[in-house]
This record gives sequence, C-alpha cells and structure tokens, in this order.
Amino acid sequence: MEIRNVLVANRGEIARRVFATCRRMGIATTAVYSDADAASPHVAEADAAVRLPGNTPGETYLRGELIIEAALSAGADAIHPGYGFLSENAEFAEAVQAAGLVWIGPPVSAIEQMGSKVESKKMMDAAGVPVLKQLDPAEVTAEMLPVLIKASAGGGGRGMRVVRDLAELTGQIEAAQREAASAFGDPTVFCERYLETGRHIEVQVMADTHGTVWAVGERECSIQRRHQKVVEEAPSPLVEKIDRLLGSDPEAAAERNHGGSASGRDGRSMRARLFEAARLASEAIGYEGAGTVEFLADEKGEFFFLEMNTRLQVEHPVTEQTTGLDLVRLQLQVAAGRPLPARQPATRGHSIEVRLYAEDPAQDWQPQSGTVHKLDIPGTVGEFAVLTEPGVRLDSGVVDGSVVGVHYDPMLAKVISYAETRDEAAHLLASALQRAKIHGLVTNRDLLVRVLRHPAFLAGDTDTAFFATHGLDVLAAPLASESAETLSITAAALADAAANRAAARVGGGLPSGWRNLPSQPQSKSYASRGTGKHEVRYRLTRAGLEVDGLPGLELVDLTPDAVVLCVPGERGAVRRRFEVARYGDLVAVDSPLGPVTVRRLPRFEDPADQVAEGSLLAPMPGAVIRLGAEVGAQVEKGQPILWLEAMKMEHTIAAPTAGTLTELNVAVGQQVDVGAVLAVVHNENQE
Repeated sequence: MEIRNVLVANRGEIARRVFATCRRMGIATTAVYSDADAASPHVAEADAAVRLPGNTPGETYLRGELIIEAALSAGADAIHPGYGFLSENAEFAEAVQAAGLVWIGPPVSAIEQMGSKVESKKMMDAAGVPVLKQLDPAEVTAEMLPVLIKASAGGGGRGMRVVRDLAELTGQIEAAQREAASAFGDPTVFCERYLETGRHIEVQVMADTHGTVWAVGERECSIQRRHQKVVEEAPSPLVEKIDRLLGSDPEAAAERNHGGSASGRDGRSMRARLFEAARLASEAIGYEGAGTVEFLADEKGEFFFLEMNTRLQVEHPVTEQTTGLDLVRLQLQVAAGRPLPARQPATRGHSIEVRLYAEDPAQDWQPQSGTVHKLDIPGTVGEFAVLTEPGVRLDSGVVDGSVVGVHYDPMLAKVISYAETRDEAAHLLASALQRAKIHGLVTNRDLLVRVLRHPAFLAGDTDTAFFATHGLDVLAAPLASESAETLSITAAALADAAANRAAARVGGGLPSGWRNLPSQPQSKSYASRGTGKHEVRYRLTRAGLEVDGLPGLELVDLTPDAVVLCVPGERGAVRRRFEVARYGDLVAVDSPLGPVTVRRLPRFEDPADQVAEGSLLAPMPGAVIRLGAEVGAQVEKGQPILWLEAMKMEHTIAAPTAGTLTELNVAVGQQVDVGAVLAVVHNENQE
C-alpha cells in the first residue's frame, strides 16, 4: 500500500509537524481549518486546504463527517488525526476506513478498549499490568481523600479535579463533567486515589502489523499545571536513579523497595519492568502504530497504570531526539503495512521539552489571547526535525503575526533541547528561553527558565507537586529584577525618544530634548503588569545622560531599536545592551538581564478609561457559563461571582474584596471581550 496524500485532522503545531515529515517523504499534504484558523501557518504550508465553517471545536475539528468529506474532495488517501480532538475517537477511525481512506493510527478495537479509562484499567489488571483501584464517585468517603476526578474519554488535563474536601466532591464532579463534555463530547468521569507527590512516567511504544512491538523509551512528565504537562524529558531521572541504585547495590535497592529481597523482584531494573508492562498492555489489545502507556510511579520505583494514549503524544520529540527516530515517519510506514526495522535503535544523550504557553502563571494560569508580534528562539538549529548534534529544536504552531484566539489550547510552541547530558540539556534550554524574543502576549517563559535552573529540577526531584513544593509565586517571578526592569524601562524611554526624533520632520538631527539652556527633564511614563506605573525623567546634556534616580548612568549608543548603557556598580561599570521593539503602545525590551514588556502611557489620562474600584475585569475573551451571585448580594473576598469558558477550560472570576455586588453586567451565554467590566463589588469599609 502506498500513501500519496495525507490530510491532518488537526491544527497548529501538530499539523505542521506531520506536514514536515510528509514533505521529507515526498507525500502531499491537505489541511483543514476553522474560520478562526484561516490565517494559521498550517493552512499556508499545506498543498491543499479545506474550510470547516465555524470557530469552536464542536463546529469544526470535532465534526468527523466534515473532515472525511474534506479528505475525499481534496484527493487525500489517508488521514492522520494528530493528538486531541478526534485522535482517540473509535467511531471516527471506523468512518475513515469505511470511506476507503487509510487510518494512520491503531486498530479501531484498540481505540475502543483504551477509550474508556474505566474499562481499560480492568483490562490492564487482567493482563498483569499494575493499576490503581478505581473509585465510584458515589462511594467516596472522607477517609479516601484526596481523590482525583478524571474524564473517562479525555486527556490534557480537561475534566480533571483534585478533591480534598468531601463537601466539594459533587460540585467538582459536575464541573469536570461539563469540561469533559465540552472537550471530548463525553461527560463520563471517575475517581481514583490521588498521589500528592507521584512521578509521571510514560513509555513510548511502536508496533507494526507483523507482530513486532517496540518499547522505544521512557519519558518523565511530572512537572504539571492543572494536570497538564509543562516539562517533559527522556530518559526519566527517576528511572535513571532507581536503576543506578540497583546496579551499584542490589541489596540496598531491595531494602529501599519495601524491605523485600532483590530476588523477589527478579533483580530487574525499573526500566525493564516498565518496558515489559508497556509491551503487555500493547499486546493485550493487539496494538499497531505509535502509542504511549502512562504510569504513576513513586520514589521507590513502584508504578501503576494510568492510561494508554492511542495516538502520538505532544512530548514525542524528546523520544525522537534520544533515539534518532522520526516517529511520524514510522506511523506512516506502519499504516502502509511495512514492518519495523529488525533492530530497535539504542538511546543516546538527554532531551528536555517545555511547552511555551500564552498564559500568566502568576494569575492562576490565566490563558492569554491576542497577537504574537514576534517569536524568535536563538540557537534553534532545527524545526520539526530530529537533531543529530546538541542544540535546540522548535516545534511551533505560530509565526510572527499569528493571532491566538479563545477557542483552542493556548500553547504557542514546544522548545526542545538535546545534549549529551541532562545538565547540559537543561542549561542549553534555559539559556535559549531567556534570550528568546517573545513579544505580544504574556507567557510562561520566565517560569520555565526558573524551573530548568532550579536546584531540585537539576537534582532530578521532579514530582507532580513541584509547583506547590517550591512555590509558584517564586517560580513565576519575572526573570528581570526590579533594578533590571528600571534599566530596561529607561532604555525604552531613550529608544522611544530616538524614534520620535527619527520621525520628526523638523530638527530630526538634533538630540532629543535639546535646549540652549538647562531646562526641566523630559518625562515618559510606562505601565508594567507586575510593578505598576514607572515615570522616567531624563536629560541629554553636553555632559551626557542624566536620569533621575540612576546617578552615573552613561549613554554609550542610542538608536530607535537599541540602547547601550554603561551601568555603574560597586566593582566598576558594566556595559549593557538593550534591544527595543514597539507595537503600538506595547514596548518590549530584551537584554541578558531578562525580558521586560511595558505599555506606554499617554501624557494625559482619559477619564473614560478609568475603572471603578472593585471592578471584576474579564481576564480573557470568553463565554459566561454560570453566575454565582445576584446584584445586591453580600459577598466575601475570593467568592466566585461568575465562570467563563475559554480555551476549553472553565475560569472562575472571584470577588476582589468583600462587600456588596452592586453591578452584574453579563448574563449566561454572553460573549465578553478581554478587559470588559463584568461586575462591581462595593466595599463600604474602603470609603
């Protein structure tokens, strides 16, 4: 069987990833797109593209019949589902094959058996794979807490809730059901015991139609937010640690493992046991193609089956980097009926992937929407390709000018490092992220850099409670210190002045603020998300630069796009270069001290732009799905007033202070824009 044209039933980064391999194999590509994605890079890169009318996933990427019709109309002979959306939908896979198209995925029966997390665990238990006991939500007691609510049909953190108070169980189940129904079309949820500090380990499997099953390698994905992975790596630090202990002192390892004997565990390494469990799981369902068997492990090396993802994973690049394999290529070859190579490749080096999200970790992970003015990761040596030498790989769904909307996941890119050692991979990735130019949206970049440089991460101590253990407030703090921010904003003011002079029709060649006699300093004001309003007061005189509050600062070079300052210090002056970019009133300053983004403030504030104290502003565009209080109600600080649905998640909008709800400007079902005043809480005690 020969595949000539592949339609990717997905969008963004994953569509571009599959297209890249197809181009390398000489296979034509077809894209589908929603109205919101009409200008997406994946549409422009495809040989053909078919519109799916509408914006939401339910109108577009979850409409299997529309996608199949698109494939037939464009002349595609195969469909690759990517991940998310319909990638694990057995009915869609069956319909693809019934239409005479090649399904680039596992057998329908395998998807069905693994599609229900409830039934799949029973099957794995019967096959000899260790599992965590499932709990009926109706039978959960206080003694069983904490428990984790999970969507039976889903993944990616949707429909997942941790419950530590029995009184919250019913409400959280209802919220999880709504989220699961919205994301996957199936509201079924279940409960299981929640391990506060577990390690998330998964095994990549690849199986052909001739009976060969590879356990390609394991990954660790323990650092998560809202049960969605943020940092992924291969090989697993936990597996490496356990196996080093086994290799150096089997008796000590046995004692560590519940006081049992080494012979009682057959003396096998944790990696060997994981691989065996993954192969057992795959063989039990007659698996074919690429898949991932996920486990929850503890520090002693014990592990339990979580689920099997019958698709390609977001984090597959780290396995590609450490094996040299192109997993999408293997998917295509297996779908075409070809056998896997006789010998499985050995692993090499270490790879770390981070997910760069348009979100604000310091504000409860609020997703962001808007224009990505610039995305430039320095040191990138490959895109959607396996690196052969140490370096940085970029798999991104956006380019300069892309718009991040509210209908889909806010992931901008996956940034992946590959090096000979884990330390080198971490340092390489952290450096690339710190020096990256990411303009237009708030992202989790600073958090990622701090995680990669954290002593606990470098020591391999990366359990699922990482953010709680080490403090999200600390990890989400800006990379630029307050003094660095002050210097960056000063550079922004000077560069803005230079830009104004360059654009001036009269006297453009004169220094900014030039006077015959000494005069008042010039002033420019900016607003920072973290530290508020900054006013820069400066003079450019014959003697040089004078900045209020920064004595001794020397201007070395000045253009509209770059400022070089000589900064005094206790041990002498240090020259610093600041690169400045402007997008309307948004000013982005990049330097080795850390990125700083501010908004230029007008000289005179319009009273119409002022917002009443106690106002609840929409943090993102979205739809109001629930109201928690009525006008006139007395509310407490932090009490939910309403809920927004955006980017496939529910977001709680809470009272900023205790008081009376005096205004409620929205209704259920209403769409709101970012910054809209949703409600006002009046606190009489603050008058």
